[in-house]
Amino acid sequence: MSETPTITCYLKTYCGWSEGVRAIMRKYDLDFEEKDIIQNPAFRWEMEQKSGQPLSPCVEINGEMLADVSGEEVEAWMVEQGLVAPSDVEPDAPIDSSCSPEQHEARARAEAESAGGAGKIVFLD
Repeated sequence: MSETPTITCYLKTYCGWSEGVRAIMRKYDLDFEEKDIIQNPAFRWEMEQKSGQPLSPCVEINGEMLADVSGEEVEAWMVEQGLVAPSDVEPDAPIDSSCSPEQHEARARAEAESAGGAGKIVFLD
């Protein structure tokens, strides 16, 4: 394997696809910089400028931008590039799917409760 890659992940706070990318980073115990494009709109702008498109997740590895990718695609690319060795270890989260409707509902409920509770209108992204 080559030296440790430099990785920047442009992810959403709550997103099945983003969690899939995080799961691959955990699976291979890779250090990475996470840029939350929901919490910081400047990161979304940066991602769009670097990737040339608005969809996430986007992962930049050693200067190479992988746009609108799943964790499964990131893993395959890193194996192909020789950055990680193939591993049969199962990731700790799905790496090729969005959040289930139940996950979206639970996260929306938790976010609404933390943002003000009953009687307030809360807009969720």
